[in-house]
Amino acid sequence: MSALINIGYLVASVLFILGLKGLTHPRTAVRGNLLGATGMLLAVVLTLTNQQIISYEMIILGLIIGGAIGAALAIKIEMTSMPELVAVFNGFGGIASVLVAGAALLEHTLEAEVPMMQLTVAIAASGLIGAVTFWGSLVAFGKLKGLIGDNAILFTGQQFINAILAASVLALSWWVVIDPASGIAYWLLVGVASMLGVLLVLPVGGADMPVVVALLNSYSGLAAAATGFVLSNNVLIITGSLVGASGLILTRIMCKAMNRSLTNVLFGVMAPVGDGGPTADEVYGGKVKSTSPEEVALLFETARRVAIIPGYGMAVSQAQHPVASLAALLESRGTTVEYAVHPVAGRMPGHMNVLLAEADVPYEALRDMDESNRDIDQVDVALVIGANDVVNPMARTDPSSPIAGMPIIDVDKAKTVVIIKRSLSPGFAGIPNPLFSLDNSLMLFGDGKKMVLDIVAALKET
Repeated sequence: MSALINIGYLVASVLFILGLKGLTHPRTAVRGNLLGATGMLLAVVLTLTNQQIISYEMIILGLIIGGAIGAALAIKIEMTSMPELVAVFNGFGGIASVLVAGAALLEHTLEAEVPMMQLTVAIAASGLIGAVTFWGSLVAFGKLKGLIGDNAILFTGQQFINAILAASVLALSWWVVIDPASGIAYWLLVGVASMLGVLLVLPVGGADMPVVVALLNSYSGLAAAATGFVLSNNVLIITGSLVGASGLILTRIMCKAMNRSLTNVLFGVMAPVGDGGPTADEVYGGKVKSTSPEEVALLFETARRVAIIPGYGMAVSQAQHPVASLAALLESRGTTVEYAVHPVAGRMPGHMNVLLAEADVPYEALRDMDESNRDIDQVDVALVIGANDVVNPMARTDPSSPIAGMPIIDVDKAKTVVIIKRSLSPGFAGIPNPLFSLDNSLMLFGDGKKMVLDIVAALKET
């Protein structure tokens, strides 16, 4: 029976790998999701056939409660809140690893067994990584939800305290390994690791939160892999390793896209945002030109090439469907329309791609940042809807800026730029955007969805 279960786990693991492969491209993402879900269903069914399971009643109760909560969240959650949900899920994965490892240690203690060193190392790793993941994810959730300020929270001696906590968790981990019968060591490890998780994420500002969410996703996978060694469960080891590796790769890609150091992200050493530099009055004073939907419609009427640059504001206003309608109307009149999507537009990787896919935007119309920047100067009208930091030219021009060196979409090089935004308020980096006051820029103030609908209506009247 055990051999058959392991063969089934191998099949499930292959499905997970194929699922990840499918998720690398929007066209195959749905199939990738189905393959991954099928693999997980197979893994769950096989685990339920394991003869070591003592009580199916508690499992069924957990399935009912957890399934009901998951279904309610899936139905009610809005796309704008998806990053917060991902952060919470990362945290749940972490705390599950902590509790499972603790239960395994307690079981051996009650039975007066001396666990093998491999097991105690895995238990210590599960407790350490899981606790850091859980509490770090809660802080990330609080920042994304607005319960905690977006700005970096810094205090004197913070890195010294983090170093002391890191040394302490390593010492406590060693205590767990050499004296597993002492249950207090494990829970002390969990407590100190929890404090470390909080202090590692607090210094991160809202602008860098997408990177942290990706890193915490990697941590949750590593915690799951360690728990797989605790339970001697092959599919959990493989799955956790896949999540850990893919999360770390994604974090590295996002660090490159935001000009951040992976080492700094790992150790919570992030630059403060919004400090110094020119003030909003200095950047905008008397230079901002506002426009109307009718004037924008006239610009589109004569444009031969249009680029749409979506940002988090598009998600907030749920403007993806009106944007798709605007693009379809322009294309019906012979205008070429493309979408320039920054890797970290929104508050999580792929946020804008999912929104546009929801509005049935053709995959062929989506262009990545590098591809868009090659010929952005050939664009007649660039429509920026709800984006800010990812189109801020300060990244190129001000070495002292918090976003200095961050690759951006060079929308300022388009012939005309129209920015739809509620106000001149800064983005997550907390700094003004000179794009809004350039000679070739026009500001269309208002709700993103309403403004796009008004532009569509004005276009139909021309």
